[in-house]
Amino acid sequence: MNTAPDTATDTAPGSDLLRGSLRADAWGTAVFGVVMLAGGGWLSGPLGLPAGWFTPIGIAMLGGAAALGLIAGYPRIPPRPAALAVAGNGVSGAAMLLLVATGALPLTGLGVAFVLVGAAWVTGFAALQLTGLRRSRAQA
Repeated sequence: MNTAPDTATDTAPGSDLLRGSLRADAWGTAVFGVVMLAGGGWLSGPLGLPAGWFTPIGIAMLGGAAALGLIAGYPRIPPRPAALAVAGNGVSGAAMLLLVATGALPLTGLGVAFVLVGAAWVTGFAALQLTGLRRSRAQA
């Protein structure tokens, strides 16, 4: 039995956290994108989001999910795309908080909760991915 490490994969301690958080983020983003595309007609009223926003957001989410999945699929996760994922999540979280704080949209109470949960989701993944990225870099 060969017990030598697989040199084609990233074995740094932070890589499991980084890869796992990128994959989970990709799946969650994909599900969210499908919900936005499929549910735009009936979610607009309860959330207070303009109906015209659902399709572009859904498409962007599916594109983002594909990008996250591709990054997570590299044998060795490149630091720059991983850092872009962290930055993208951070900017998304800040933008959602800004939308709520400024009252830029006519959100209902449920809509505010929906956007705040989304902000917490992306900010949480940004933190996990940043931690994994830092650990991977420290071990490189």
